Amino acid sequence: MAEVNSMYHAQTRSDAIKSQIEKLEGLAHHTVVNPTFEQFDTETEDLLSNTYGADHRYVEAYKYATVGEAEALVNLPESAQEPLTRDIPKKGLQQRRQALRSILTELQELDAQEAEVLTGEDREDPPGFS
Repeated sequence: MAEVNSMYHAQTRSDAIKSQIEKLEGLAHHTVVNPTFEQFDTETEDLLSNTYGADHRYVEAYKYATVGEAEALVNLPESAQEPLTRDIPKKGLQQRRQALRSILTELQELDAQEAEVLTGEDREDPPGFS
């Protein structure tokens, strides 16, 4: 019988989103006045398209977040919308973060449900004892 490496941790969909959030946090600390996130946005949109499909509402919401127009699409709380903010790059950055965190919350729930289902009983009843 083959041994299973108990230290192995399969990459989940939520791990990929967490990674993007960490990258975004790193990009947020740049001192550039008008930072561009073209490579990050392309990477994130590809990740979301591969996870959900190109026409999913999360892909659309993320695209709107990149230009600071995602408030209504992802139901951002009033505090996240920052109505007084006129700094579009800052607003877009915050909305990217909020959109990704919203997606992460859903994916973590789905990953937990999936893990629960997959760790169910791993045996079959003998024939005739149904």
